[in-house]
Amino acid sequence: MTTTPATPERIVDIAVGYMAAQQLFAANRIGLFPALADGPATAADLAGRTGRPEKITRILADTMASLGLLSRVDGRYALTTDTAEHLGGGGLDLAPFLTFLETISYPHWQQFTHTTDTGEPGELDLTGDRWGTFLGGVMVYNALHARQLARAFDFGGCKNLLDLGGLSPEFALGALRANDVLRATFVYDPRSVPSVTSAVASLADRTTVVGAPTPDAEPEGEFDLVMVNHVVHRFSAGENRAILRHARAAAAPGARLLLLDFFLDDDAEPRALDALHAGEYLVIDGTVVYPEADVRGWLAEAGWRPVDRLTLPGSPRVLVAEAV
Repeated sequence: MTTTPATPERIVDIAVGYMAAQQLFAANRIGLFPALADGPATAADLAGRTGRPEKITRILADTMASLGLLSRVDGRYALTTDTAEHLGGGGLDLAPFLTFLETISYPHWQQFTHTTDTGEPGELDLTGDRWGTFLGGVMVYNALHARQLARAFDFGGCKNLLDLGGLSPEFALGALRANDVLRATFVYDPRSVPSVTSAVASLADRTTVVGAPTPDAEPEGEFDLVMVNHVVHRFSAGENRAILRHARAAAAPGARLLLLDFFLDDDAEPRALDALHAGEYLVIDGTVVYPEADVRGWLAEAGWRPVDRLTLPGSPRVLVAEAV
C-alpha cells in the first residue's frame, strides 16, 4: 500500500497566512482593485493610478494573482470575477469590511495570547473614528450574508415575517424584495429602532418596527417565517433558550425558522470559517460560537424541528427548522 509522503506545505501556508492578509488589506487601502475596474494594467500603470511606487504595486499585484484574486497575462493584471463583484465596483463592495479587519480586528488579535491563556477577551478600543470603522465593516459583512441567504432560500409563499433580535435589517429586506406580498415585523433592541426604521422607510407600508430587549422580547402575532440572525453567539445558553421559546410562541404551526450564525460542527471535515470566527468573537468581545449540537438541542426544547442546514459562501450557516 502506498502512502502520501509527509509535506510541510500546509503548515507553512497557514503560518504565513498573515502575510497574504496584510497584502490584501494594503491592496484594498491603496485602491488597487478599483484601479483595474476599467481593464487590465501593468504594474507601472497601477503605480500611476494609485500613486504608489511600482515595486509596491508589482508585489501586491503578484500576490493577489498568486491567490487567485487577480489574473496576470503577459505582465498585465486584471480583476477576476470575484474581485470585480466584491472589490472592483461591480456589486457589493467589501472594502469597508477589509478596512475593519485591517484596523480593528487584526491588531486586536495581538491580544489572542492573553485570550488563549485566560479564556477572556482582549481590551477593545472603539473610541473616536474606530466605532464608525467597526460598524461599517460589520454591516457590510452582514449585507453579504443577507445576499447569500436570499440566493439560498426561497421566500415565495411566505406572508408574515418576524425578524427577531438581529443586527441588520438587510436579511428581512432581501426577503421583502423577493416577495411582494410579504409583511415584516422587526423586534430589535430599542437602541436600534431609529436606524432600522430609517432603513425600511421605503417599505413602511409592509413593515413594523418594535423595540424590546432581545432575551425578553415576546412578539405578538402568528408568523409563518421567523428570522433569528446573528443572535445566538451574542447571548448565554439560558438566554438563547428563552429567545427560541419566544420565537416559537409567535410562530404558526409549520412555520419556518431561519437561525443564522456561525456554529462549531461535528462534521468529518470541520468548516474553517466557523472555527476561525469562534476565535474572532472570543478575542473581540467574549461572545461565543456554540456547538451546533447544543443549538439543535435548544431548538428541540423550544418546539422547533431542524429540517435543513444551509452553508452560505463566505458567510455563516443557517439552521432551518419547522414549528411543531
